[in-house]
Amino acid sequence: MGAYIFRRLLMLLPLLVGITLVSFLILQTVPGDPARIIAGMDADEEMVQKVRHQLGLDRSISIQYLNFLTNVIRGDFGLSIRTGHPVVKEILPRFLNSIRLAIASILIALLLGVTAGVTAAWRQNGPVDYGVMLLVLLGISTPTFWSGLLLILIFSISFGLLPSGGAQGWAHLILPAITLAAPSAAIMARMTRSSMLEVLREDYIKMARAKGQTEFRIFINHALRNALIPTVTVAGLQFGYLLGGAVLVETIFNWPGLGWLIVNAIFSRDYPVVQAGVMIFAFCFVLVNLFIDILYTLLDPRVSYQ
Repeated sequence: MGAYIFRRLLMLLPLLVGITLVSFLILQTVPGDPARIIAGMDADEEMVQKVRHQLGLDRSISIQYLNFLTNVIRGDFGLSIRTGHPVVKEILPRFLNSIRLAIASILIALLLGVTAGVTAAWRQNGPVDYGVMLLVLLGISTPTFWSGLLLILIFSISFGLLPSGGAQGWAHLILPAITLAAPSAAIMARMTRSSMLEVLREDYIKMARAKGQTEFRIFINHALRNALIPTVTVAGLQFGYLLGGAVLVETIFNWPGLGWLIVNAIFSRDYPVVQAGVMIFAFCFVLVNLFIDILYTLLDPRVSYQ
């Protein structure tokens, strides 16, 4: 297992280099001049050229990228073009907020999704199964911007139970976490239900029934653990989505996350912030998938990595 983890971490290096290269080249094609934005739209060309030289934007694209990569290896992501502050100080608090939101959302999604999927499989083709699948369809089909605004209307404006935005405390986390978790919970519920029904057709389940075990014990002790392997895979992928794709939710609830920061950095042509944010998202996504692979061995002892 140690050798497998080491190999995966080694594979992370060329992956991160490739991601930063692609994102760097894409940013170069985005219309707009960050030097012009910083100098001001009314600044003369001499001032714009001076700002461009100070930022290193007058060098070739290859030199700019190599300088960025060299600085990253030293742990220096540079200065924000927009604010002039170190990129690490710009990103770190936003990244921690995104982590909080993503972890809360994935826990809610797992709790709701696995519970709903197991319940639907237990009551297959019954009213409970149909009701759960209807809720799953609504969860997948409803856009997060609409569900988020609806939750604000109900719990913040109508009843005043929860704050509608900000990140001052745990109460501010509830509504955005639920909004972000709803589509993921629906996907996990469908996956858990399908996996449970497939596992229930296995021979060892029939043997357990022949021994006189109750259906509840069969579901919990024999079927659930094996059925969770596909769900865990989906959970890992969904966590990456929740971490990097929460821009709409962060905007609706005024949640100061990293996704929102990257979008604003793209509009202001703040290349160092965008590059650092993309690299952090990619690094976290790979680490989460590595953790999921390790978790397989705990759920199914037959899985091993040589």
